[in-house]
Amino acid sequence: MEKKSSNSDSHSFYITTPIFYPNARLHLGHAYTTTVCDILARYHRLKGDKTYFLTGSDENTEKVVRAATVAGKSTKDYLDEIVGNFKDLFSKLGISYDQFIRTTDEINHYSGAIELWNRINKSGDLEKRSYKGLYCVGHESFITEKDLVDGKCPDHNELPQVLEETNWFFKLSKYTEAIKEKISSNEFKIVPDSRRNEILALLDRGLEDISFSRPANTVSIGIPVPNDSSQKMYVWCDALSNYISALGFGRTEDSLYKEFWPANVHVIGKDILRFHAAIWPAMLLSAGIPLPKTLFVHGFITSGGKKMSKSLGNVIDPLQLIEEYGAEAVRYYLARHISPFEDGDITLESFREAYNAHLANGLGNLVSRVMKMAEANLEAPAVIPEWEDMTEYFSYLEKFEINKAVDCIWAAITEIDKRIQEDQPFKLVKADKDRGQKIISELVVKLYSVARMLNPILPDTSVKMKKYIKENKTPSTPLFPRKE
Repeated sequence: MEKKSSNSDSHSFYITTPIFYPNARLHLGHAYTTTVCDILARYHRLKGDKTYFLTGSDENTEKVVRAATVAGKSTKDYLDEIVGNFKDLFSKLGISYDQFIRTTDEINHYSGAIELWNRINKSGDLEKRSYKGLYCVGHESFITEKDLVDGKCPDHNELPQVLEETNWFFKLSKYTEAIKEKISSNEFKIVPDSRRNEILALLDRGLEDISFSRPANTVSIGIPVPNDSSQKMYVWCDALSNYISALGFGRTEDSLYKEFWPANVHVIGKDILRFHAAIWPAMLLSAGIPLPKTLFVHGFITSGGKKMSKSLGNVIDPLQLIEEYGAEAVRYYLARHISPFEDGDITLESFREAYNAHLANGLGNLVSRVMKMAEANLEAPAVIPEWEDMTEYFSYLEKFEINKAVDCIWAAITEIDKRIQEDQPFKLVKADKDRGQKIISELVVKLYSVARMLNPILPDTSVKMKKYIKENKTPSTPLFPRKE
């Protein structure tokens, strides 16, 4: 599956992660989202599609200001350090993003958010109203009585504040039926069906108008509302607009926007489904902007069947896994052992078992065995076909069934192992050199096919395998050393 030099079927492909909140180090959930996006981006690049992969950070929040103050740093220095940690993890994981957008970036982000606000306002969908409600400081958003447990926010175990403010409101309710039609017709596709059904049920109950700004005297960070210095944009127009502002929307240089919008895929976690499947499309409809084509919604990662938390002592840091096992092992586990559509589980024990069984004793051992036979018995490197049919593997990636795509690869690995056991070419080559060499060559070709399929999943391993095969050499060190 080498990259095609030309492809008449190629097109533009735009994929995004959500922008992540910079209040702590990224966890395995963030690592999963970005790894999934990276796998899909690499796959589309290999197909010959002109691909753009966006990630970033959601920075205009008072919690960041407070955290910076506690840390004794300026807000900018604090954010730069946190974003540096994000980029460090992404670098270690081999995340091949094209742009990292920051909502504090006045040059690359503000103009897009302002243009989007102005378009929505021009449509008559913004209105200034007084509002009294319950405000959760932890969420930095208004919540309702039905969200509370024993009078407190269940996520932060804190009593909400009663706030009365005059804010700009977005007429979200106006777009309930239009969004429902877009989703029902699959013009705006939501994957999996369970999340599609969930948002359709919400739409059946009807959407309510939402607060779209906050008084400037209560927030010290954020984008000023156009023509109203008393207000700053609330998260909806500030953060969700990143998907188009990053491409140059609202700027003179908007060639990326013209080429890549609408997005092919927004990849998000299930906790922000309503934001992306109701509020974001309503904003776009109001502004006269095409909707993204697909919303791919994944579940959470648990540990031992429970949500990761410091109090339970079950938090697994992706950086620690990378340090002990390597980035490719982390990518493998996330790709194969976490369901794309449901919650997935990981423990240190399950990770080590999967690593030893499938990488150290599986793929790594197979590469050494095959290449040892090839180096000892073939006069020249095996001839590799230029292209091959991988329809089943491709079809899984097209449907975001990444775990099944990786299962395809391991089925091929099992097939090679089985043939070695049945034909025993390492013995046959001594009795029948020509037949033995033919079987060894065929095994090398099949191993190269594995390397091709691994390209989006384990890119470094794929490169190494291809190098060994083209040079007809045995790896000098194990690809995946066994861990006890």
